[in-house]
Amino acid sequence: MAHHPEQGWSLLCNGVLLFEDTGELLPNGEIIAPHRPLGTSQVMTAA
Repeated sequence: MAHHPEQGWSLLCNGVLLFEDTGELLPNGEIIAPHRPLGTSQVMTAA
């Protein structure tokens, strides 16, 4: 595993590139889009 927080990514032992924005690039080239959960302070409600 390689961890480079200053660059925003980590290489896992299974070959997956994990990005700080929660996106992933799998060894077969498949992309997993960023999927940040919303915290309660970020949820907006209609008035």
